[in-house]
Amino acid sequence: MAWVRCTDLQVVWFKRDLRVLDHAALAQAAKVGPVLPLYVVEPELWLQPDASERQWSFVSETLAELREATAQLGQPLVVRIGTVIETLTELKKQGFLEALWSHEETGNDWTYRRDQDVAAWCRDAGVPWHEIQNHGVIRRLKSRDGWANHWDAQMSQPTEKAPQLAPLPIELGALPSSKDLGLAGAVCTGRQKGGRQVGLGLLNSFLNKRSIDYQRAMSSPLRGATACSRLSPYIAWGAISVREIAQQTENARRTLPVGAGKWQKSMRSFSARLHWHCHFIQKLEDEPQIEFENLHPLYDGLRPKEPDAALLQAWSTGETGYPFLDACMRSLRATGWLNFRMRAMVMAVASYHLWLHWRSPGLHLARMFTDYEPGIHWSQVQMQSGTTGINTIRIYNPVKQGLDQDPNGIFIRRWVPELAEIPDAHLHDPWNADNADAVLDREYPMRVFDHLAAAKTAREKMWAVRRGPDFRDRAHAIATKHASRKAERSRKRKARTPRSAAQLDLPFGDLT
Repeated sequence: MAWVRCTDLQVVWFKRDLRVLDHAALAQAAKVGPVLPLYVVEPELWLQPDASERQWSFVSETLAELREATAQLGQPLVVRIGTVIETLTELKKQGFLEALWSHEETGNDWTYRRDQDVAAWCRDAGVPWHEIQNHGVIRRLKSRDGWANHWDAQMSQPTEKAPQLAPLPIELGALPSSKDLGLAGAVCTGRQKGGRQVGLGLLNSFLNKRSIDYQRAMSSPLRGATACSRLSPYIAWGAISVREIAQQTENARRTLPVGAGKWQKSMRSFSARLHWHCHFIQKLEDEPQIEFENLHPLYDGLRPKEPDAALLQAWSTGETGYPFLDACMRSLRATGWLNFRMRAMVMAVASYHLWLHWRSPGLHLARMFTDYEPGIHWSQVQMQSGTTGINTIRIYNPVKQGLDQDPNGIFIRRWVPELAEIPDAHLHDPWNADNADAVLDREYPMRVFDHLAAAKTAREKMWAVRRGPDFRDRAHAIATKHASRKAERSRKRKARTPRSAAQLDLPFGDLT
């Protein structure tokens, strides 16, 4: 096949949208001229404190498959290593850049500032940059009134078909290794494999089989590993679009057999979480500083800014002396995944029982999650730490959660083998076992906090703030800005906090 001339070239910059189907930026760019599909590996991005080897490994596998997909369309994905501005400058010099296309991205603070720099470069260079809405998040949103209706309209649109691409005379470039990016370290051997095809297989098995127990089983770290969709990393990195999943979910729900009431409830619950995915990302889009600052300012200074290093280390490594909590943290380190309720619990323990400012444990969890999505992550970190001002203070009891979600101790036995000599009756509270002295502070640490006393102290401190004279007014303003509601409903509730703020009180990992 002959090369096309390098004129009118439309560069499509892939970011967290690693697919060719339902890729609006790619489809629209192809209508204007020849397309150069581009991914820029940014070493500085991967050295940020919320990035990790497990995430890059997932992304690189997905990129390898994306290159195959674009090659089948006619032009393989071009990869460059460095800054985006350096890459664009070189492409323009070589005549490979007439216009830039990408999806809008709501990422971390680093990518937010990066995009500001790219926008300034494009203006100075005279290069149009077309940013297209990616899913249900709306840029420069003036009001949350009717946001849910906008989401429904966006998701009901037909999915974009992949366009044919003309081959270009350009070097493709190679994907770097984790070591090349300075991410060498412990490899997450149990993480999910990247790539769209794996994600589609999970979607198919979930909609046709696994989702039947979704609503009941998703709270368990054992049953949830199978009953949950496990689509979250494929959504976070854009291997599959939210619209594709929403439409396929609705089609599957409509074809369920008569009498499948439990399955219907599970499918509706999953569909709600697709809404919530964009709802939480919209918060970071509207208020980027929640990555660093308390959403409700009256919580400023309540917790020490600098964490207690020993407590943070014990929590991070699963050495707190609370078996179920430690099992969750060890499982997360090994697999890159944890079910939604356990994500909420581990963050709540860090914030309430250990009284750590949410930023440091939030960064640790960000690195551990293969499905790290900044918009969902930092909104949820604050929610589980009680600093949003509009959500219930939920202080999880790590012993009770273990008894509820792992009553037979199967999960604990798997991840905390040091407790082999502790009888089942005290597996969740080994400090009460008759042989505690033979195990604790020998094979396994003595607990580093008293969960009942710590919860009582935290609750008193949190409620002291909530009872303050200015708390409700500020909370109302936060809910007005960030709570999703239908337009007609919001008009009836102008004088009070929208109920949807409570309805959308969703724990971590909304699509796990």
